[in-house]
Amino acid sequence: MDKLLALNTLLEVADAGGFSKAAQRLGVATSSVTRLMDSLEASLGTALLTRTPRKVNLTDAGIAYVEQVGKVLDDLAEADESVFDSGASPVGALRIAVPSTYSRLRLAPHLAAFLADYPRVFLDVVVADHYADLALDRIDVAIRIGLPNRDANLVVRKLADNPRYVVASHDYLERSGMPQTPEALDAHECLRVAYGGGYRTRQVWTFRREAVEERVEVRVEVRGHLLSNSLDILLDAVLAGRGIALLPEWLVVAEIRAGRLMRLFQNFEASPHHGDAVVYAAYLPNRRHSSKVRALVQFLESRVHTSLEG
Repeated sequence: MDKLLALNTLLEVADAGGFSKAAQRLGVATSSVTRLMDSLEASLGTALLTRTPRKVNLTDAGIAYVEQVGKVLDDLAEADESVFDSGASPVGALRIAVPSTYSRLRLAPHLAAFLADYPRVFLDVVVADHYADLALDRIDVAIRIGLPNRDANLVVRKLADNPRYVVASHDYLERSGMPQTPEALDAHECLRVAYGGGYRTRQVWTFRREAVEERVEVRVEVRGHLLSNSLDILLDAVLAGRGIALLPEWLVVAEIRAGRLMRLFQNFEASPHHGDAVVYAAYLPNRRHSSKVRALVQFLESRVHTSLEG
């Protein structure tokens, strides 16, 4: 018995729910599928399938076995693909994790160009704002926004800076007044990005600028009635005149150019913490020699800078 063939056939039978349908998918005779399953069960000494005239179902042992076999065959396929992928031409499936808002504005517009450049690559884009475990979730490349030192166990490549702008709508500023200095923000409604913790959690915005012979840093504790981990929600709120927000340049630059938002404190660099967040790609060390990972990272390095400037 060809064990690998038998295992692949078992998965097909389990998915199809019958011998004849599985045989059609595999392009073989139904009798061949039946004999192969009989041989597999005999070699294991247990029943994996229950046969009825209308349907074939997995036994409890079969369910557990199929789950384990699926993982083994996935790992084997990944190992085979890694050999092909170490060559010069990118080929195979490439699974990417990317934050939702960034995906919509900065990644999605370029995917067609990447696929045109690399027609043998199959993209699987996972849009999620949680901090994905690359090994557990089988992610080849994660595009992240933050401090790269959080990923000390990964290979990290910076794609772009991530400057933040303090913005407000003209309507809000007419109603509440223009803050003349960062310190004046403690009297304003500030819309905050959630970085963990509840609405009572203190949040400090840090402002820095180069002055004569020194660097000035101002730290302001801000408060407000809206806290969210969704940048889209905060953008909609600031456009609606609900307060002042500290948001990424790539999110608000179009609204500033269109006159819907005003940038405040332009002579300061602003951030929600001491570190300077950047846009970066992260991947596991065992993906270091992957041609498709290398192709994607190089593609993004050129495209992300261009999109921010455009």
